[in-house]
Amino acid sequence: MLTWRNHTGNQICHPERIVAPGSLQDLIDIVLSAEAKNTTVRAVGTGHSWSEAALTDGYLVEPGNLVGTRLPTDEPLKPAAQALPLVRVLGGTPIRSLNFDLDGMDLALTNMGGYDAQTIAGVVSTSTHGSGLSFPPFPDMVRSLDLVISGGAALRLEPADGPTDPDAFEHDKLTLLQDTEKFRAAICGIGTLGLIHSLLLEVREKFWLNEVRTLSTWEAERDALSADGVLGQGDHYELFVNPYPQSDERHRALVTRRRECPEPHELPEDKLERHPLTELESSLLITGTVLRFLARHLPKLMTKRFDAVLAEMCDDGYANLSYRVFNIGEANKLPAYSMELGVAVDGRHVTAVDRILEIAQTQATKGLYHSSPFSLRFVAPSQACASMMCDQPTMMIELIMVADGSNKGFELLKGYEADLKDLDIRPHWGQYNPGLTPARIAELYPQWWKWLAVEAEFNESGVFNSAFTARIGA
Repeated sequence: MLTWRNHTGNQICHPERIVAPGSLQDLIDIVLSAEAKNTTVRAVGTGHSWSEAALTDGYLVEPGNLVGTRLPTDEPLKPAAQALPLVRVLGGTPIRSLNFDLDGMDLALTNMGGYDAQTIAGVVSTSTHGSGLSFPPFPDMVRSLDLVISGGAALRLEPADGPTDPDAFEHDKLTLLQDTEKFRAAICGIGTLGLIHSLLLEVREKFWLNEVRTLSTWEAERDALSADGVLGQGDHYELFVNPYPQSDERHRALVTRRRECPEPHELPEDKLERHPLTELESSLLITGTVLRFLARHLPKLMTKRFDAVLAEMCDDGYANLSYRVFNIGEANKLPAYSMELGVAVDGRHVTAVDRILEIAQTQATKGLYHSSPFSLRFVAPSQACASMMCDQPTMMIELIMVADGSNKGFELLKGYEADLKDLDIRPHWGQYNPGLTPARIAELYPQWWKWLAVEAEFNESGVFNSAFTARIGA
């Protein structure tokens, strides 16, 4: 029996076949084969997801052979598009490899999250993001999308004013479709609107960032968290908050700000490849095994270290290439899972944090503890119908739990999803999201009906169906 597991092992499936396509034709053949056998297809990336979005008992597509980045010099682009910094990236390309390729072209991603092992198709399909209210999520970097849909049809999908010159486009497998509504649905397709072969991304020139991390409190920062305050200053800003107060009733918070800077010409050798961020694991001075033990058996003891961890993470400046500063490195390998909740930056975002702090105190009396501080990141509105940031500036609250073998962390997270429901929180598709139902999704996403209409067309045979798609009403 074949078995596939995600990053932390909390999601497992037993697919009929595991396939590793290396070309557009391979993707077409996989869809046609699955339809002929009346089975299904789902693509996985690196498994850095804690929902069941990628699981299937049909064909499981591993994209490791679909890697590479190139300039689109051979594509029939309109003159305006030719003037843009565009690259064509195969869908299985890890962000780490993409960054390396772009660096060699003197280019860079405009923004990214703190992890670089995910595939580009994976981060686009689930609306992964960085932080900074001037920067939208990954789907909004996409200008053109090559994908294979139901019936084995291969599309080059773009908005109506897309970069490709339709009069000059010729391809033996791809059909050019320039349709804004379908494009806005497909760029955050959650694995259900087709298999992604490649993406045309708009990037920018290579740049450098200086990151400064200082210690503050939630109470000192909360009133400035608006577009008229710190969030409107244009830099990459985020918070890492201790859910438990000190004796002064204030909650310590690490403030991280990343700003563009000139190229630093004298970097210490040990800072060239690895971010100096004090990782949670090393800050706690324990191994992953002991971390799990403490989270399960002595969770209250773990919380006593949170303030010290935040203090140790302070840094008066780290300047390097943008992607080296964005990537926080080894912390992503800790045995953890999370829930991420998006809330509009309109006052509800502050209410949500205040409520989380109250709930954390109450739940602690019941023996339910956070095993990490939680993060607050800020993202510009997205055009993607199914993005958590669709049509609204958004604060993403990431509630991180150490995987300790018990269900207490999941119980705590499930409670937050329910207790914050009235604030219209949008759970991340790729993270723990047990409360998502078709009716609830329709309430949260004003463009959801458009996404469903495209899903009905692109997944007409049901070849991309799964237990996850059934749960969300697709």
